[in-house]
Amino acid sequence: MTIALSQSEFQYGKQLRPGAREIAAYAASQAPSRGRVYQEPACPTRNDLQRDRDRILHSTAFRRLTYKTQMFLCHEGDHYRTRLTHSLEVAQIARTIARQLCLDEDLAEAIALGHDLGHPPFGHAGERALDTALADSGGFDHNVQSFRIVTSLERKYAGFDGLNLTWETLEGLAKHNGPPALGDSLGDRRFTHAVREFETKMDLQLGSFASGEAQVAAIADDIAWHTHDIDDGLRAGLIVPDDLRQVALILPLLDTNEINAAGDAVKAAYQVTRRLIAMIISDAVKESRRRLAVLAPKEPADIRNADSQTVCFSSEMQAQLDDLRTFLFANLYHNDVVMHVMGDAEQIVCDLVGRYTWAIKELPPPWQQGFEALDERSSQRRIGDFVAGMTDRFAISEHQRLFDVTPELR
Repeated sequence: MTIALSQSEFQYGKQLRPGAREIAAYAASQAPSRGRVYQEPACPTRNDLQRDRDRILHSTAFRRLTYKTQMFLCHEGDHYRTRLTHSLEVAQIARTIARQLCLDEDLAEAIALGHDLGHPPFGHAGERALDTALADSGGFDHNVQSFRIVTSLERKYAGFDGLNLTWETLEGLAKHNGPPALGDSLGDRRFTHAVREFETKMDLQLGSFASGEAQVAAIADDIAWHTHDIDDGLRAGLIVPDDLRQVALILPLLDTNEINAAGDAVKAAYQVTRRLIAMIISDAVKESRRRLAVLAPKEPADIRNADSQTVCFSSEMQAQLDDLRTFLFANLYHNDVVMHVMGDAEQIVCDLVGRYTWAIKELPPPWQQGFEALDERSSQRRIGDFVAGMTDRFAISEHQRLFDVTPELR
C-alpha cells in the first residue's frame, strides 16, 4: 500500500515496529511494472517480483553457488561461507534495510539473490583466470555473466531462454553498482556492450541510477562481505582478534562488557561481527533517510533520476569501511596462504579453457551441438560459459580427468 507519513513520523523512511511492513510511494513497485520481454499470465498467489525472486531461487545457477568459493574454497572447511550462503546473507540484510526505508523487500531480495549468479568457480581467482583466457573474445566479468544467465543461459522454460524476469529486477541486476553507461571502469564498459543486443527488446535505461531497492542490494552486499569475511578469517586463523585493533571501526567493539563476558574466542568473535553488522546497517539507514528527506521523492523515477546515489553510507562510515577494506586486503585476500591457493585455482581454470579450445570433444554433448557453425569469438564464449558454470569441485574433477597432475589447492 502507498503510505503518506506526516513529517513528524519522518516521511521518507521511519523506524518500523517489529514485523511491520509499509511501502512508500517512491518504492519501485508503486509504479506499474514495465513487464517482461515475453508476456505471461499472472500468478494467483504471488506478485511479479515474488515470482522473479522464486525463479532466481529455483535456477540451476543459484544451486551451483553451493559449491562456489566466497573467500575460502569449499573443501577447506564446512563452516566457511560459500557464494550461496553469502547471497542469502546479502538478501537478509537487504530485506532489513528495505523495510526500514519503506521500500519493496521482495524486489530488494530478488536482486540480492541474483547478484552473484555469474560468479565462476574459485571466486575472484576464477574470474581473473577467465578474463585472461577469454581476452580475445571480450574477457569475463561476473556481473555481465549474471545478466546473461537470467536473460539467456538458464534454459528450463518452454517459451523462452533465460528466466524472463521483470524490467524492475533486470534493471536492478544491471545497475545495482551504479549506472554502467555513465561509468568509466572496464566492468561498466563491458556491461554496456554486453546488454546492447538485449536492449533492442527492453530498454534498461543504463544512464540513470537504479531503483532504491537495487541500491539497497548493493549496499547489503558491501556490508555482508566486509563483516563476514572477518568471521571466516578468524576461523581460518589468518587473523586473530587482536589484529582487529588496527581497524578504527572495530576497535570500540572489542572491549565492551558483552565481548568480555562471551567466555571464549569463538563467541567473542561472533559478538564483534554481529555488533559490527548492526552498526553499519544503522548508519546506512540513517544516512539514506537523510538523503531521502532532501530528495523528497514522490515516485520511483525521482530516485532513478537523482544526481547521486540515494541509499548510501555516511561519509564517515565510508571512510572507515575503506580502512577496513585495506585491512582485509592486506591480511586476508593478499595473504600468502590465500594467494598460493588461488594461484593454483587460476591455473586450473586456464588449463580447462585451453583444453576445451583444442579438444571440443571433451565438452559434454549438449555443449558440442552446433559448435562447428560458431565463429572463433562465439566458440570461446561458449567454452567460457561452460567453465564459468562449474562449481569448485566439478572444476577440480574435470581437471583430474583431463590432466595428469592437478594442484592440491591447500
